[in-house]
Amino acid sequence: MKTTTKTSNYHLALSLLSIIAIVFILYILKPLIMPVLYALILAIMIFPVQNFLEKKWKCNRLFASLCSITIIFCVTALLCIIIYSRLNALINNGENYIAKLTTLYYNFIEFTYDTFGISRRSSLFTKDLRVESLLKGRFDKIGELIYQSGFLFSYFILIPIYLFFFLYYRRFFRAFYYKLFRDKPKAFLNRMIRKVYNIQQNYLLGLIKVIFIVGTLNTIGLIILGITNPIFFGFFAAFLLLIPYIGIIIGSLIPAVIALATKDSAWYAFGVIAIFGFIQFLEGNFITPKITGSKVSINAFIAILSLIVFSMLWGIEGMIVALPITATLKIIFDNTPGYHAYGFLIGEPVDEHLHSKARARLRAWKKIRKVN
Repeated sequence: MKTTTKTSNYHLALSLLSIIAIVFILYILKPLIMPVLYALILAIMIFPVQNFLEKKWKCNRLFASLCSITIIFCVTALLCIIIYSRLNALINNGENYIAKLTTLYYNFIEFTYDTFGISRRSSLFTKDLRVESLLKGRFDKIGELIYQSGFLFSYFILIPIYLFFFLYYRRFFRAFYYKLFRDKPKAFLNRMIRKVYNIQQNYLLGLIKVIFIVGTLNTIGLIILGITNPIFFGFFAAFLLLIPYIGIIIGSLIPAVIALATKDSAWYAFGVIAIFGFIQFLEGNFITPKITGSKVSINAFIAILSLIVFSMLWGIEGMIVALPITATLKIIFDNTPGYHAYGFLIGEPVDEHLHSKARARLRAWKKIRKVN
């Protein structure tokens, strides 16, 4: 009995140490892992383009790979230029915005003093609205920080290289996958590849469609309110859907602040938040379920938990890849003996887990009354 207890304690301690070691390694190797993950996700997303060039236009794999990479990075460069130019224009008007926001800030303080009798010596009066230091500099310090941190090298040089290898050597990696799990039937391994590929394709392409629809709705709402740069702010907020649950909040606050700085009434800012909140409700309950369907089935609790875990592990970059990784883990758990319970925990609960027993008994009682 004592031997069994010691053995179980040993295995438990070994498992905990293994988990801690894995988490530590993943945290330390973030500069190496993140470009590989992003390249893999992009490879899955643009593989249909390469496949089209190879099969329809009879291009060789090298040319098709290079063309696919060129297309995706031309689009990315165009988006970066647009975002940079609009943010730069926003910063150029920063002093005017700061003056208006400062006036609103002290008007609000005066209102709270007159209404609630808050002392003028309160910290609300003594603190300045220090926004200038956040807006000045025109990205000089940000660019320097990005360069020093290695972001430029990791994300704009390594990702295209990794992406090329994933596209060009895809059969080589598939052969490695077969050799790594040679004790498994090849049909099972191919089925796993198809499931992972399909769910990632469904998530990524569905996300692009959702971003376009939400961006269009956001733009219409901002145009109705008369907010400046409605197309940019509308699609910028939609683009932040890459960070689930949190991105849309950040995306709605920026045009709300602009509305405060450019409009005569604070109701415009509340209108921005209300419209974006309504669009977020439509996105979460109708748009995304209609586009992605039930293929990407992760319940809200696990989704939020994965966002927190990956943000602690890899920061904002981790939040972007949290849901694709979690969806892949669900497929692995569902098809691995002994881990089905974890796949069940990640997935969406069925109706029988959401309805109370009292409601079921009430329905049964109503049926009995109808019969009688």
